[in-house]
Amino acid sequence: MCLAVPGKVIEINDTKASIEVGNVKREVYVQLVPEVKLGDYVLVHAGCAIEIVDEEEALKTLEILKEFAEDEIC
Repeated sequence: MCLAVPGKVIEINDTKASIEVGNVKREVYVQLVPEVKLGDYVLVHAGCAIEIVDEEEALKTLEILKEFAEDEIC
């Protein structure tokens, strides 16, 4: 199964951006979303931002993923 995860854009450098997912920071490619801006939430799959998403939806998705992770640990 493939999964795209939302992350908040915290820095943009040409064709790459730094995103934050929880406390984790990652560098991703942003060529597929050239209109991305600082503070946007993007869906990330295989190291690439593939879509800009609504902040509210991104936060809901992150909360669900957090719940899944907590259930898996117990």
